[in-house]
Amino acid sequence: MPINAHHLGIDFGTSNSAAAYIQNAKVRFVEMAPGSNTLPTSFFFDFESRETLIGHPADRALLNGDEGRYMRALKRVLGTSLMHEKRQLLNQRLTFVDIIGGFLKRLKDQAEKQTGHTFDKAVSGRPVVFHGVGDPREQKAEDDLRLCYEVAGFKDVTFLAEPEAAALASGATPGVGLIVDIGGGTSDFTVFRLSENGQNDVLANHGVRIGGTDFDKLISIAQVMPLLGKGSELKREFGPGTTPVPSHIFQDLATWEKIPFLYTAQTRRMVKDMAQLAVEPQRIDRLETVLVDELGHDLAFAVEAGKVTANSNADGGLIDLMMIEKGLDTRLLPMALTYILGGSASQLKEGAQATLDQAGATADQIDQVIYVGGSSLMEFVSAAMKETFPAAEHIYSEVFTAVVKGLALSSRI
Repeated sequence: MPINAHHLGIDFGTSNSAAAYIQNAKVRFVEMAPGSNTLPTSFFFDFESRETLIGHPADRALLNGDEGRYMRALKRVLGTSLMHEKRQLLNQRLTFVDIIGGFLKRLKDQAEKQTGHTFDKAVSGRPVVFHGVGDPREQKAEDDLRLCYEVAGFKDVTFLAEPEAAALASGATPGVGLIVDIGGGTSDFTVFRLSENGQNDVLANHGVRIGGTDFDKLISIAQVMPLLGKGSELKREFGPGTTPVPSHIFQDLATWEKIPFLYTAQTRRMVKDMAQLAVEPQRIDRLETVLVDELGHDLAFAVEAGKVTANSNADGGLIDLMMIEKGLDTRLLPMALTYILGGSASQLKEGAQATLDQAGATADQIDQVIYVGGSSLMEFVSAAMKETFPAAEHIYSEVFTAVVKGLALSSRI
C-alpha cells in the first residue's frame, strides 16, 4: 500500500489532536479511538496504576474521580520557561517537552500500528502566532515543539500554518476565500486565492492568541468564580475594615493550563487563612474544597459543557457544580454568553481585518468565509464574521479535521 514518503501530518491542538497521511493519492485519517479521528490533548498521571493515560482514557479517569494528576492545554505552554522545568510525576522527573513528546509518540505509534508503515517525517501544524506578533517567545515556541517531535522519534519535521493547511483542504470554489480557524488556544486567519485551474495562492496569514479555552476562562470568571469568593471581602486581621480577596487565584483556577499548579500546600494554606477572615465564609469554603479535592478541571469541564449547551439552546446551559457542593449550579443564558464574549468577538473582527490589510484586500472581495476548528461552532464567531463579510458565502468545512487533512495533502506538494 503506497504511503507518501514516510510523512505523517499531525495537528497537535490545544484541546484535540489528529493525524493523517496520503495513501493511494487519498488522505487517510488515523483512527484514534473506535469511530473517532480526533483525540483529546489531555493527560492523566494515575497514582494507583502508575500509568500515564492519554486522550479519552485520561478524561474518563478525571471524571471518574481516580487519584492522579490531570493536564490539558499544554500547547499554550510552548515557548515559556515552564516547558523545561522538571517536575515529579509518578516515578519520574519530567519536563513538558517529555510529556508532549510522549503524546506525539502515541500518535506516531497509532499510525504505524494501523498501517504497518514507519513514519519518520512529520508535517506539523502550528498557529500563525503562538503568543503574539513580535513576541520574543515565538521562535522559542516553535523550537520547543520541534524538540517534542524529536523526543517522539521523528527524524524530520516541517511546520505549516494551520489555517494555510485548512485552505488546502477547504474544497473552496474559485475566488478569494478567508479561512477562520478558531481552535482551543488561538484564532488564525488566512486569505487565499483559488484559480480556475486549482492553483491555491496564500495572500496573507494572521493570528491572535484567543480560543476556546479563553472563552471558557471568561465564562468561568464571570459566572462561576463569584460563587467561590471572587469579588468578596476579607476582614482585616488588625483593626476595622475589609480588603478584597486576591483575584489572581481565580484567574489561575479559570485557566486550563494553570490549574495543576494551584494544588500546592502554600496555596491551600493561603485559602484556609482567607476562610477564617472571610466576610462570606461559605464562598471561600467552596474554593478550599476545590483546591483540597483537586476539582479544578472538573469545574472547567462543567463550564465548557455549559458553554456548548448555551451556544445552541435558547434556554441557556446549566453549569453544574455539584462536585463542589450539592445543589450548586449557575445558568448561562445566551444573552449573558453574548455579553461575556463580546470582547472576544471584537478581537476576532480585528484579526480578520488585519489579515485583509496584509493581503491588500477589502471585505467585499471575500467570496467565501470557511470555518474550521471546534470553537468556530460558537454562534458569536459566525455572527462577528457575518457582520464583517455580509456578502460572502459562509461555510463550515470539516471543522475538526480540515487542518490535518491539509497537512497530509501538503506532504505531496
